[in-house]
Amino acid sequence: MKFSPEKYKIKDERMQPFIDIEEIENFLEETKNPSEEEVKRIIAKSLDKNRLNLRETATLINANSPDLVTLIKNGARELKEKVYGNRIVLFAPLYIGNKCKNNCLYCGFRSSNKDAQRKTLTDPEIVKEIEALEDNGQKRLILVYGEHDAYNPEYIAHTVRLAYGVKKGRGEIRRVNINAAPLDIEGFRTVQRAGIGTYQVFQETYHEPSYAKYHLAGPKKDYNFRLTSLDRAQEAGLDDVGIGALFGLYDWKFEVMALVRHTNHFEACYNVGPHTISFPRIKDASGLKVEEKYIVNDDEFVRIIAILRLAVPYTGLILTARETAQVRDEVISFGVSQIDGGTKLELGSYSASQNEEQNLNKEQFAINDTRSLGEIIEELIDKQFLPSFCTACYRLGRTGEHFMEFSVPGFIKRFCTPNAILTLTEYLVDYAKPEVVQKGWELIEKEIKNLNDPKLEVQIREKMDKIKNGERDLYF
Repeated sequence: MKFSPEKYKIKDERMQPFIDIEEIENFLEETKNPSEEEVKRIIAKSLDKNRLNLRETATLINANSPDLVTLIKNGARELKEKVYGNRIVLFAPLYIGNKCKNNCLYCGFRSSNKDAQRKTLTDPEIVKEIEALEDNGQKRLILVYGEHDAYNPEYIAHTVRLAYGVKKGRGEIRRVNINAAPLDIEGFRTVQRAGIGTYQVFQETYHEPSYAKYHLAGPKKDYNFRLTSLDRAQEAGLDDVGIGALFGLYDWKFEVMALVRHTNHFEACYNVGPHTISFPRIKDASGLKVEEKYIVNDDEFVRIIAILRLAVPYTGLILTARETAQVRDEVISFGVSQIDGGTKLELGSYSASQNEEQNLNKEQFAINDTRSLGEIIEELIDKQFLPSFCTACYRLGRTGEHFMEFSVPGFIKRFCTPNAILTLTEYLVDYAKPEVVQKGWELIEKEIKNLNDPKLEVQIREKMDKIKNGERDLYF
């Protein structure tokens, strides 16, 4: 059955395509060879927590000299500290099913891949997977689905409710995000009513000719329907959305500009930016039909993250386990605020034994950071980053436009650091290995003192004592 956006057409003019290739290319051409003075001016604007426009973003992209790249990195590091402090939010992806109607040349789920064993987890299997995640201390999940009729809004809503209902010991899932196919407006309403957090739809590449080349068949072939998908989410009242591009399909400079253009579009139409931006990249072209000239190297990848951090100061940046531990450790300081930990992508792999894992379905793409959640948390603590499982903003209504009110002026740090301390306290009490516990308490003491707020310190310590005495899920 052909998937046509005509079915979802409404009169609202905001539901129109908004990527102008010529506009983006002109900005990139007009801003070549920027001066140091201009780059410094743009960084200063960002440090005042103002989103950059397309011309300013293009200027940073064209700042190619080592000295200017260093300025941009240092600016991104300073901005991240201003807005987010040193916290790193942790989550885990859980793949529900790999049935898919699309034929996308870069994806292991593509319909033409006859080697893929198609499977959808049963409800008991989903419960078993979530219990295994809870045993490790996970509180935040993103459920991932192929694009298939079986994964309709009602089914997605069902799995979300199922996830929230799984409790094992002191474990529970407090935020369920979604990465799934675009929906119509009523579909987004159905999913929202299940109590989801962020709904992610990645455009993959914003360059329409390249998009057509990589998406050969299936609903995803419709560029404009995918591009406007999160407008429909906004119209449905789901204002917590995540965008992303798969770097390596087209020129990274164009994709960065398009992500900022997408952000501008949301702000102009809905007075709210995306909650998160993701930037996975294709690193190995073997077996994939992609043009090697667009593959992003590590130096370019660091620049991408630093530029995006400056361009959209208040938006969470997500770095996935596609990247190696070494790359993730390096770029966290330049702007990343969320990472996945202990990631396993094969269906049923979290609860599988080592012998069972060998017989599981192949994953959608290869992961390169294979550290456990515990190992990642210990290494974050060692590097003086504050691991966080916080879900307070979503549950207190600090999302969408409300989240902007807190985060754009920088006030969110007043909530983020205390809540990160409380969720780390839970982790140390319930899950951490003895050698991690002491290091965790030392970091918490340092963070409390750095707040330099005696009244807030008393409140934090009172809640910490309650956690040590058995209470859970306390937040500001």
